[in-house]
Amino acid sequence: MEAIRPVGRTLLRDRAYEAIRDAIVAGEIEPGAVVRDADLAERLGLSRAPVREAFSRLVDEGLLESKPQSYTRVTPLVAADVRDAAAVVGAMHELATRVAVPRLTAPDVEIMRTANERFAAAVAAGEVDLALRADDELHDVLVRVSGNRAAAATVARYTPLIRRLERRRFGEGGSCRSAGLHERLIETCAAGDVDGAVRVTAEIWRTLADLADSD
Repeated sequence: MEAIRPVGRTLLRDRAYEAIRDAIVAGEIEPGAVVRDADLAERLGLSRAPVREAFSRLVDEGLLESKPQSYTRVTPLVAADVRDAAAVVGAMHELATRVAVPRLTAPDVEIMRTANERFAAAVAAGEVDLALRADDELHDVLVRVSGNRAAAATVARYTPLIRRLERRRFGEGGSCRSAGLHERLIETCAAGDVDGAVRVTAEIWRTLADLADSD
């Protein structure tokens, strides 16, 4: 947990949540590890209140589990949970893609291309953080352009469960999805092919369900 650093004083609850969530997703706080609000509050340079609020949110999102008056700990990686999350997140991305493709501008498509270039380079270099960040940026274009706030919130809530497994697989010598699939998605988007873009999006998220099945 050495990578957790103190945070500033603005939006303390949200920043505590993001710091702890990212440490869990990165494996810096391992599955099964017991977490204590006092310990993390000290590491983050916060009072215990925003950390407790962050814990509550992380329990709700499935990254922590808590037994009152006993413990709060990081949940194990469970294949069924990842499959469920991938199904829900994939459905939201398909919905966003269907709405967004007719609205995409040339600059939107260029952002996707540039993100995929960074993604491919990061995968080749073994840079998991950069790869996942570029992956997020690419897909976020479609979510943003769709304007569907419910879809965006659902994606944000359940993607961390998936990222935990992606990061572990990447560390074991696997890969983070496929730059080739991304390229197909971008080409269908650039052509205004709504059905084609939705099909590629569905294929991308099926690969994540397959990743869970292989766990």
